[in-house]
Amino acid sequence: MEIKPLFTARATATGGRNGHSQAEDGSVSVDLSVPKEMGGPGKPGTTTPEHLFAAGYAACFGGAVDYVATQKKKNAKGAVVTCAVTIGPRTAGGFGLAVKLDVVDKSIPQAELEALAKEAHEKICPYSHATRGNVDVEITVQGS
Repeated sequence: MEIKPLFTARATATGGRNGHSQAEDGSVSVDLSVPKEMGGPGKPGTTTPEHLFAAGYAACFGGAVDYVATQKKKNAKGAVVTCAVTIGPRTAGGFGLAVKLDVVDKSIPQAELEALAKEAHEKICPYSHATRGNVDVEITVQGS
């Protein structure tokens, strides 16, 4: 599928999971280490690619929920999205990811928030488009 480019973010990683990653514009600059749970040193003050992916997906999905709500003359600016990204070995070999998104906005009725999250996932969020068919994504919603 072709897209019309609006913005391109560039980042470079040196040293893989035990190195450093930085955005070209300097907006993100992080040291990385393999977590102890994966047999690494889990150095304090470092992060993982999974943390970065979780932060990006949570922010993007929250924006998508708000976008859908705005189109329907609703307000979901207060929605809190938590994203958990799990990594583990795949039965087919190599490693894979699983994602859990939790959307909370007690100012929106449960059924309405579920509908907003579903539309955001199916039609709007580019992270959801990128993971579809490749990564299991589970979404839970907590409205009023």
